[in-house]
Amino acid sequence: MSTVDVEIIIQPRGRRKPLRDNRAVQAAGTPRIPRIARLMALTIKFQEMVDRGEVRDYADLARLGYVTRARITQIMNLLNLAPDLQEALLISPTPAAQASLPERGLRHITAVAEWSQQRRLWKELLAPSPQPNFNWEGTAVR
Repeated sequence: MSTVDVEIIIQPRGRRKPLRDNRAVQAAGTPRIPRIARLMALTIKFQEMVDRGEVRDYADLARLGYVTRARITQIMNLLNLAPDLQEALLISPTPAAQASLPERGLRHITAVAEWSQQRRLWKELLAPSPQPNFNWEGTAVR
């Protein structure tokens, strides 16, 4: 008869990882890289992996990353952006503007095939939105 030793690790309930203290990151002098810049870099890395044959296709990337194929497609569609827009995402002179750029806002730009139209939509996305003009005269809005 043989015996089997089994090691069981019991973790406390609640948070698995402590939250990072953003002040410590800023104090270290390392600026936080905006999410959209990280996604653009990841897109380029994924395409290189496909080109080299490390993965067969985007479905393999989805399986490896534990995400849906639709999400991989959303990420990989960033490659449809004009090269100067891709560069602006990666190397922006104003990280604050880049950090406020939502990925969802870029999706309609990636669907446009013409780079000149993409650039026009890009400028519109970066332009500050006008404040709504409310008229409070006491009348009911219908």
